Amino acid sequence: MTTALPNVWHLRRVAETAARSCLICHKPSSSVLITPNNKDFFYVCPIHLQDRHFCSPIIDAEEEAAKKRAEAMAKEIEKVKQEYEEKQKRKKEKGKEKKEDKDGSKDNSKDSKDDSAKSDADKDEKERNEKIDAIKKAQSASTPTADDSPRIFSLHKNFYQMRVDRIRNMEAAKRNRQRLQDPSFFPSVPSGGL
Repeated sequence: MTTALPNVWHLRRVAETAARSCLICHKPSSSVLITPNNKDFFYVCPIHLQDRHFCSPIIDAEEEAAKKRAEAMAKEIEKVKQEYEEKQKRKKEKGKEKKEDKDGSKDNSKDSKDDSAKSDADKDEKERNEKIDAIKKAQSASTPTADDSPRIFSLHKNFYQMRVDRIRNMEAAKRNRQRLQDPSFFPSVPSGGL
């Protein structure tokens, strides 16, 4: 009873200490291609995953849409950051102009205004830093990893057939071992007199 092996392979990473030889070049590799039902797996070098004669990536529409949303959000965040920085620059320039205009006024009033301007600038800087921290946290939560390589693959027909044949041979060997352990498999000694 053989179940069909789907030609869908998920890329998984293992620890460098658990690396085994690549199916193609036999160099140690920590990348594993595995079927969704965990029926078959093999180690493969990441460079072979880029070879179009070995496998081709299966692009997930939902994942692509999520990436586009994340990119759009990042662009919008950058735009907001730039607008905020420009606004802060304009405030500082206006503050400097007011300061230059009021140079002829009393020192006491100047000191009190400078203190209030400094405290306003400090508050604005703290708000800006808090907003940037919140944005960074949101970005790190929305984007899982920086690895943009595909995660799901389809093997080329020759490599896929090799894996199917391997599974069939393993099942046939298992059936043969079970038959050999069954005493009724062998013929009985003839009984009867001569």
